[in-house]
Amino acid sequence: MKKNPKVLRHVVLFKFKDSTTPEQIKEVEKAFTTLANKIKEIKGLEFGLNNSPEGLNQGFTHCFLLTFDSEKDRDAYLPHPAHKEFGEKYVKPYLEKACVVDYWAQ
Repeated sequence: MKKNPKVLRHVVLFKFKDSTTPEQIKEVEKAFTTLANKIKEIKGLEFGLNNSPEGLNQGFTHCFLLTFDSEKDRDAYLPHPAHKEFGEKYVKPYLEKACVVDYWAQ
C-alpha cells in the first residue's frame, strides 16, 4: 500500500452576522468555492454546514477546508488578489467572526 504524502489543511470557520440573509450566505459559499479555480496552489476545497448535536459551535455555521501541498503554497494563497478580493467583497460585509486553523494531516 502506497502511503499518501502529507498535505497541509487550512480550516476556516465562519459565523455570519445576524443581519446576513440566506441569499448573501449562498453568495459567500459560491465565491469561496470559486477560489480553487482562481488560485492554482489550492489542491482541494470543500465546505459544509455544522450539524453537530453537541452545541459547541459558538455560532460558527460554515466550515471550509482547503488543501495545500506545502506551507509555501498556503503562503502564496493568503495574499493572492483573488483571496483578498473575496475577503473585501464577501467576508467583510457579512461576517461577524472567523476562526482559522492550519495543520499537517497525519
